[in-house]
Amino acid sequence: MTEPTDETDLRLLVVGLDAGCRPVLEPLFEAGEIPTLEGLFETGIDGPLESQIPPWTASAWPSMFTGKNPGKHGVYDFLSFDGYDWNVVNATHVRERPIWELLGEHGIRSVVVNVPVTHPAREFDGALIPGMTAPEDPDCHPDGVLEDVKIACGDYHVYPQSTPAADRSIEGYELTIERRGKAFRYLCRRMKPEFGFLQFQQTDSVFHERPGDKAAIEAVYRAVDRQLEETLAETDPDNVLVVSDHGIGPVSGPEFRINEFLRDRGYLTAQSGGEGMPDWSRAWENDLLEGENAGEHEESALERAMNAVARVGLTTQRVANALDRVGLKEPIGRRVPNDMIRAASEQVDFPNSAVYMRSKSELGLRINLEGREPEGTVPESEYEEVRAEVVETLSDVRTPGGEPMFETVGPREAFFDGPHVADAPDIVTVPAAFDTALAADLGTAQFGEPMESWNHKRTGVVAATGPAFDEHGSLEGATIFDVAPTICSLFGIPVDADFDGETLSIVEGSAEAEYPAYESTPVMATDDRAVEDRLSDLGYL
Repeated sequence: MTEPTDETDLRLLVVGLDAGCRPVLEPLFEAGEIPTLEGLFETGIDGPLESQIPPWTASAWPSMFTGKNPGKHGVYDFLSFDGYDWNVVNATHVRERPIWELLGEHGIRSVVVNVPVTHPAREFDGALIPGMTAPEDPDCHPDGVLEDVKIACGDYHVYPQSTPAADRSIEGYELTIERRGKAFRYLCRRMKPEFGFLQFQQTDSVFHERPGDKAAIEAVYRAVDRQLEETLAETDPDNVLVVSDHGIGPVSGPEFRINEFLRDRGYLTAQSGGEGMPDWSRAWENDLLEGENAGEHEESALERAMNAVARVGLTTQRVANALDRVGLKEPIGRRVPNDMIRAASEQVDFPNSAVYMRSKSELGLRINLEGREPEGTVPESEYEEVRAEVVETLSDVRTPGGEPMFETVGPREAFFDGPHVADAPDIVTVPAAFDTALAADLGTAQFGEPMESWNHKRTGVVAATGPAFDEHGSLEGATIFDVAPTICSLFGIPVDADFDGETLSIVEGSAEAEYPAYESTPVMATDDRAVEDRLSDLGYL
């Protein structure tokens, strides 16, 4: 690898703002808080960028950087499933070619920093530091580059919680964002790429961790703007493309505990005592705060004792309510022993259940199918009948205020296509305007106050500026699937005929080509407790 120089050949810089959207950006523009970002929007062309289903980070970014839907790339959620067991997704779960690898095959070098679901890094022409779902000190490409970054730029952290700053502090956000920018600029000096992809995650996580905190949101965006200003000044890219994976906004409607609804309708049976809970439903925040690997658990003496108590009616909810009455729910509730919570929880009783939600971020339900699930109960001959019945039942659900709970409910084939559709939930449930929330909880009322007051929305944002972009073009109907083909066309390389998007009309489109099948890396487990901690903190587990 060459030594760093002050010269770069950056033809395109892609700036990823997780959860970036007009409702968040406009007030910041008006207040003069983010002049660099505002300038990028004012000097080029911008518009809405529609996300996919589900509009969540771990699935949406792979859809953007592969140009293909989850049915093709294989990632639907922060979790992957094997029977009832779960694991946090990583780059080996992405079964399609990332745009930087495609560019590398055409002799175009890239620098990629902080893009989610890119760990462990694969070899390609360039450098990559992974983002969310990676552990701290992740495997990067090329080997040893992270150590070089730390020497040149100061310490580097994937998550603010790993910085010396206080947990969820503004200082921690600012420090993390600053190191992102410094690392990207160092790698650009060293690698002299033609393509750069710099993603900022804190523009999303600040809404999950400090919802409605105007000062924190402004501080995060100011920090991003400072890094963009320095990056634009140093790398001098010919063209800049700002993109987001989804939007974000307040949730004013109720939370729907869909497993409780399924129990009420006879599709699901619950039990207490720690026996029916599979590994995937052990993703309690307490497990993750304590650093326990959810895939490895032996029943303790406390758990055995609590099993007996749970069978006579003690539940996690009652424990929490009792603590709340004496003002101790917040300081003590998070430290209730993990074994006690596991044993005192209501769980899906799989041998007696037909349909269940395994993860709220999937936005769907799994049918407990014979021959597919370890304890499947629904015969294959009844699969379509059960699925159609549940789709119809859920389509009629109304909130306590009389509004439709769902925008649409349908079979997975209506949303996804490709070789990995079988990994999707059997039934997809799309909340109405994403103004209502879903939860997989058992043992609570079917409707209640949402756990998070802010959540993802379908509409993100895109802005393009530079001589390669036609400011008289149109961004109408732009989706995250259009980003990869647009990048291909800007560099004048053939667009993958299997892309699910099209080149945006702001760039002259390249011809299509059939590319060889992607030789993806064998799937590896994510074995890092800090990753689970972060996802739990953000409400995804």
